[in-house]
Amino acid sequence: MAAKSDGAGAAAAVRMEPGAEGGGGGSLAGGAGRGGAGPGPAAPPAPRAYSLLDCCWVLGALLVFFSDGASDLWLAADYYLRRQRWWFGLTLLFALLPSLVVQLLSFRWFVYDHTAPRAPGAAPAAAPPAPAASTKDSGGPKDGGRPGSARLSPAPAPAPGAPRTRGCCRLCIWILQSLIHLLQLGQVWRYLRTLYLGLQSRWQSEHRQRHFYWRMMFESADISMLRLLETFLKSAPQLVLQLSIMVQQNNIEPLQGLSASASLVSLAWMIASYQKVLRDSREDKMPMSYKGAVVQILWHLFTIAARAIAFALFASVFQLYFGIFIVTHWCIMTFWIIQGETDFCMSKWEEIIYNMVVGIIYIFCWFNVKEGRSRCRMAIYYTITLAENAALTGLWYMYYDRQATADFDALIIVCVVSSSFALGIFFMFIYYCLLHPNGPVFGPQTSGCIFKKAPAACVGPPEDVITSPPRSLPRTTGGEREGVPGDRDSCVPVFQVRPSVPPTPVARAPRTEGPVIRIDLPRKKYPAWDAHFIDRRLRKTILALEYSSPATPRLQYRSMGASQEVLEYETTV
Repeated sequence: MAAKSDGAGAAAAVRMEPGAEGGGGGSLAGGAGRGGAGPGPAAPPAPRAYSLLDCCWVLGALLVFFSDGASDLWLAADYYLRRQRWWFGLTLLFALLPSLVVQLLSFRWFVYDHTAPRAPGAAPAAAPPAPAASTKDSGGPKDGGRPGSARLSPAPAPAPGAPRTRGCCRLCIWILQSLIHLLQLGQVWRYLRTLYLGLQSRWQSEHRQRHFYWRMMFESADISMLRLLETFLKSAPQLVLQLSIMVQQNNIEPLQGLSASASLVSLAWMIASYQKVLRDSREDKMPMSYKGAVVQILWHLFTIAARAIAFALFASVFQLYFGIFIVTHWCIMTFWIIQGETDFCMSKWEEIIYNMVVGIIYIFCWFNVKEGRSRCRMAIYYTITLAENAALTGLWYMYYDRQATADFDALIIVCVVSSSFALGIFFMFIYYCLLHPNGPVFGPQTSGCIFKKAPAACVGPPEDVITSPPRSLPRTTGGEREGVPGDRDSCVPVFQVRPSVPPTPVARAPRTEGPVIRIDLPRKKYPAWDAHFIDRRLRKTILALEYSSPATPRLQYRSMGASQEVLEYETTV
């Protein structure tokens, strides 16, 4: 997925403006404030530990990546040596062009992540280091005893040779990253970095463990989006191309079979991996087990295989009509997705581009993009897919070349298409009936949230009270994206310090565990990524605050369900 890379909402510099006592909270551009008065902060829940299975999953993803790319290049070289220049050109085109697009996107993210923001109006000359933001405990003499106060402590002066050393290190990093992306190995670097950060989250101290774990989660989100985009721009057309060549030649070369198999496994693996990382990244959702991920791989493996074989059979006889069919199907699916009003990106035009990319995915397989029960939408999609597969395969069976293919072989191919689709649907039922994180589809289900009980209803709590998270939040509307306060283009700051003291006592005691990062944006609904995963400025600010804070901050998103912030989301970063 082409995620938002420039961000929408975090300021370029850290700025602290403590609010007045008892009044509204001040603004903190990329900062954190302490909650109201009360007992000492309790330790926030620890993140999920990085396990050996997580490490093996990353190594398996690397194996899938190398097998897919290497088999395509090997097959292209074989076509060239056999002077089949047309097949050589198409195979090489589908192997290199998507890789170049993904490398450019990956390098753009790297440039943004490693470019130090400059304050507006700052001189180009080197400026002294900015003060580091830190949150302090309330009630002490240093902060005047005001809960919610935070101060800026000056950073220590750098050593005389430190700027030159840092400059040399940054230059080496830029040269290394440029070389890695030129060699089309940006995904490999991100996989290895994910592995390193995950292992560091096991070996470091408790606070550093949380920091490395969430850096690993951010990196996993990046590589999942990049690889999903690459597989459907590269592996999907490559699979259909090689199957069409096999059908036309009425022969299966070993390299062709290897390339097609690697492309098929890559597609199925990345869909399951993307869904797993997305669920793991959201604290309001139950994580997907590796058993469920493996069954999801089998589900998509067989359904995509049936779909690709049906495409290849039809394209071997009706090349022109196949192109018309693909474009028509993509337009219908894209319109269906847009009509569902997805909420993935931070702007309207990015959302349209995202819907167009998901339309490409819908050519081959099901991909959930909307919150709520998806049974009806999934049933409609697979009914359409079954009808299309039957029509494409039936038309090929009526008009295929009888001299090149025997009737018995043609019948076997038709049975392979139907049985493969049936197997895929069977594994889909296995996943939803036995291994879905929310529980069996025909049994008692959980809410899908890690919190077992819904928050008790309370009328009119003050704004500084952080209640338990709701089971669902309203989606971001177009008006909220393009003009209301809290939008990225408005003048209202995204981060705000919570009010110091509640104006009136309430029956429900506010939770005051540790610092809170308050984001003046409505939280996106699953299956969208949270804003701090797709907005890189938010991500950089949160990581900096999490690293410098003695306690892990909690994220608090704005709720659009009421005039006051009654139900606000909070999670451990």
